[in-house]
Amino acid sequence: MEKVTRYQQYIQQVLREYVGERPNDPIETAVSFDTKHNHYQIINIGWIEERRIYGPVVHMTIKNNKIWIQHDGTEAGLAMELVNLGVPKSDIVLAFQSPYRRQYGEFAVE
Repeated sequence: MEKVTRYQQYIQQVLREYVGERPNDPIETAVSFDTKHNHYQIINIGWIEERRIYGPVVHMTIKNNKIWIQHDGTEAGLAMELVNLGVPKSDIVLAFQSPYRRQYGEFAVE
């Protein structure tokens, strides 16, 4: 359980830092932490002229004591930010990649 608590803190730190780096924008950036069910998201919300903007930028979950990056719409990718905090690559699953492709990467397959 200690590992999950530490991973919850790391994810929240990485997401807060990412949102803090974004320039002033007409689009609201919401950060959502569901620590009970272990879902963590950054969501863009707003309007650009007549076009509605709504959707996830990042979605991470914790399951089976690993961090699953379900979606990462950032330019740099946040997996390495987690590694820099001490999360081993073997505890990070790039879930947005197919299971077949994951086996050839440096992160966990599942």
